Amino acid sequence: MTQQGVALEAQISLKEALQRLKEFDVLLVPGGHALEIVKKEGQPIQLITAFSDLQTADPSRERTLLAVDTASLFLAKAGLLQGLGATTHPDFYIKLEHACQEASANDTQERTDVMEERYVVNNARFDLGEDMEENPYVFNKTRTRSTARKGSLARKESNAKRENIVRRQSMKLGGMRVITSGGAVSGLDAALYLVSALVSHDSAQEVARLLQYDWVKGVVVDAIDV
Repeated sequence: MTQQGVALEAQISLKEALQRLKEFDVLLVPGGHALEIVKKEGQPIQLITAFSDLQTADPSRERTLLAVDTASLFLAKAGLLQGLGATTHPDFYIKLEHACQEASANDTQERTDVMEERYVVNNARFDLGEDMEENPYVFNKTRTRSTARKGSLARKESNAKRENIVRRQSMKLGGMRVITSGGAVSGLDAALYLVSALVSHDSAQEVARLLQYDWVKGVVVDAIDV
């Protein structure tokens, strides 16, 4: 039950989610009761940590962790925001800064850049920008091509894939895309960014049109095309 009285029914238990975690490419974590959960170090913090460990162990997969609202505090508690940028609900900026400082002091000493933004993306596959044609990070994902392609092109793509995996290994958290958003409505903006990243920019704009929603862009930190 949300604070607004909306009932949400789980399709699987947390125990089953942990057992099947390898099947999922996106983990979306809603906020709510964050301070209480952080104090108890309860779920979903263990689930978040396990998801991050999967990416570190297998950077060949493209996984995304999206924390909405105060859920960024869970990521801070798990030590996942060190060296990254992040945001949260405006009422929790200071609490997030303190949580990140505490995690840094206990671990790598890397600070977290807490930003007052709609959403913040780390380890992005591309930076959307404004001019799609001039942005060097933008690429178009296409459906699987014919398997009748000949040698040189196939080898080139295979080599590029291996290089991308190596680059991803060198990134924080094994190159896992980490997105944090502000309040609940900002979560819509972050979700539209994720649609643009996983499908296409045009698809994200169409979703926004169908929702009659004005998509407000956030910040992409150190985007590289991998």
